[in-house]
Amino acid sequence: MLKKSLLLLACGIMSVSCVSTKVYKDLESRYADLKKEKEGLTKENQDLYEERNTLQNDLDALKRAYKDAVAERDRLKQDYAAVSANLDNLRASYDALEKNSSSALAENSRRNRELLKELEEKERHLAEESARLESLRKQLALRSQRVDELEGLISAKDAAMRSLKDAISRALLDFEGKGLTVEQRDGKVYVSMENKLLFDSGSWAVNSQGRVAVSQLGKVLAQNPDIAVAIEGHTDNVPYRGNGPLVNNWDLSVKRATAIVGILLENSAIDASNLTASGKGEFMPVAGNDTPEGRAKNRRIEVVLTPKLDEVSRLLSEI
Repeated sequence: MLKKSLLLLACGIMSVSCVSTKVYKDLESRYADLKKEKEGLTKENQDLYEERNTLQNDLDALKRAYKDAVAERDRLKQDYAAVSANLDNLRASYDALEKNSSSALAENSRRNRELLKELEEKERHLAEESARLESLRKQLALRSQRVDELEGLISAKDAAMRSLKDAISRALLDFEGKGLTVEQRDGKVYVSMENKLLFDSGSWAVNSQGRVAVSQLGKVLAQNPDIAVAIEGHTDNVPYRGNGPLVNNWDLSVKRATAIVGILLENSAIDASNLTASGKGEFMPVAGNDTPEGRAKNRRIEVVLTPKLDEVSRLLSEI
């Protein structure tokens, strides 16, 4: 019923053969929001990798500090051994001088007290340095554990995305060479389907072949509930000239994206909250629009699969 209402409204808009300023501004705002969201996701992924590099740099610095502290402790031990040996020599001298001179005895006694005081100071400093070294070792171990956990989690996410890519490739094997590609980059999986696989020219109704491909994709997504799914519609730069209720290419790209969402949601095992539909119009081409082949590549649906990063964020907050 809502769809019929929207069609009637769109027809009304077309009947006056122009788009109101409000509709244009709404569309323009939607495009800006979606573009901002894409930039945010890209920056979030980059920030995670930069945070990992920063943590690794911190870990390397702690390792260097630990090495320096060990060297300082060894030097103090050597000093302590030297002072102890000197003290033994002075005690021997003290015994000898005690037999010959009371003044020498007094001087030796004073010197002994100084050496004992120096020895106590060395011992205190050595104890403090050992405590600092132990604290540094524990801090290093904890930071190293966190880095290892973060690296393991990132590796697991990458492995899961590789496994997801392989599963999708197997599920859509029958559609290879028909305008469908599956690739992994930047920690995400991209499923691109040219419109010739899905739609007739100027239409947003998915054809029978496209419905099979989307349904096969949906079976894989249903088995991966921790994946965020963005469905993006794209067109070439040829202006829309249909007689239906659509306004322009942007409107067409939105309709096509939501049509794909509708087919995916026919699978009850897919969580609707994981899906996002958007239209990009002709503004994100992957090829030139000056040839038929380039325009065909630009007319596509892209399904972008992104792992949820809640666990990564938790680990980063604990470091």
